[in-house]
Amino acid sequence: MLDVNLFRNDLDNTVRRLARKKVDKATIDELVKHLDKRRALTTQLDAERASINALSKSIGQLMAQGRKEDAEKSKAEVASHKTAVADHEARLAETDKQVDYILMRLPNLPADDAPDGTSEADNQVVRTHGPDPASFAASQYKPHWEVATALGIYDGERGAKISGSMFAVLRGDGARLLRSLVRFALELNSPNYEEVVTPHFVRTETFTGTGQLPKFADDAYRLERDDLWAIPTGEVPLMGLHQNEILEESELPLRYMTHTACFRREAGAAGKDTRGMQRLHEFHKVELVKICTAAQEAAEFEALVADACRPLELLGLPYRVVDLCTADLTFGSARTFDLEVYAPGVGKWLEVSSCGIYTDFQTRRGSIRYRPGSAPNAKPQFCRAMNGSGLATPRVWAAIIEHYQQPDGTVLVPEILRPHFGGDRLTREGRRRR
Repeated sequence: MLDVNLFRNDLDNTVRRLARKKVDKATIDELVKHLDKRRALTTQLDAERASINALSKSIGQLMAQGRKEDAEKSKAEVASHKTAVADHEARLAETDKQVDYILMRLPNLPADDAPDGTSEADNQVVRTHGPDPASFAASQYKPHWEVATALGIYDGERGAKISGSMFAVLRGDGARLLRSLVRFALELNSPNYEEVVTPHFVRTETFTGTGQLPKFADDAYRLERDDLWAIPTGEVPLMGLHQNEILEESELPLRYMTHTACFRREAGAAGKDTRGMQRLHEFHKVELVKICTAAQEAAEFEALVADACRPLELLGLPYRVVDLCTADLTFGSARTFDLEVYAPGVGKWLEVSSCGIYTDFQTRRGSIRYRPGSAPNAKPQFCRAMNGSGLATPRVWAAIIEHYQQPDGTVLVPEILRPHFGGDRLTREGRRRR
């Protein structure tokens, strides 16, 4: 949620920055109108209460002076002011609802150094690591679903039979490969991040705190009977850990990681890159989250992006870092770097991690603050937050299958992964328990 003072003290600049995310000025004008109304009502309410206090004080004095008639008149005036107070409070409560309604639907301000753009085509490639995609053209690479289906380690048909489209069943070495990727990512990041096991279902308050609601309600899975939401990423429960808390500055930065299943309805994704493991409603991911101060933000984000790149390099997968333009930034992020691996079997760059700075947008929603310095009376400040995928398994799994496929139909396991996997290749025989 944005700081409401931006619309009082820095309106022109805020309008300019929100326009970069295609926010209509009419929406901001509506918000300012309600803010002005709230200020006027608050002023009137304060005046009515002051009148009540003054009159109440005078009533006792009038009674002591024997001026009973004047005292009764003052009592009538108090009653009238109390009626006005009740009216102003009701109007103020309604105005607060209208302010909150708009604020909850306004995106985060984009960072000034985020590139401008009107579509995904305006995203900027920051750097590329590994062979040029053109170098793969001379060889024949099959898509991962063909290789994995032939090995019997991927079963899209049974996934669809069990749960519908965009669900998958992995078997034998396919399941072990996914499990080894999770272990690899967790152990790789364990020196710098605290591992946390979190619930996969969260309350509405927690879901709202990270910006999932109300914006993405249609893309989420909900257990209505319990008012719980299936998490779309581990970021949601990790940010919920400190909701409505005041931390000490000495505790920051906090660095957390978690492995979760993630659930995304992705209502608008039908027919778009849905074959194989490219786009699933349920998938496994290791998520990295940081909570820090504004002064720590830049260095922590640089380290976060490096942490997300490192497993791709160790796995020997070509990847690129993409700076998202304002049109492609997520609702809550101020700056986002996507990491994309090249998958030669499908001939595409596949996003495998999205590292975003959320400034104080999420921490305002979740009321996560810290007390600066050691002074016990220091005014708490809102923390800063950021997150990124330490390793999202589906597309990394797919990229490994496509890059390491062999002429005999087997798939080599990247060397760094072999201790976690327990072997050096994926085979049909690996479907049986070793």
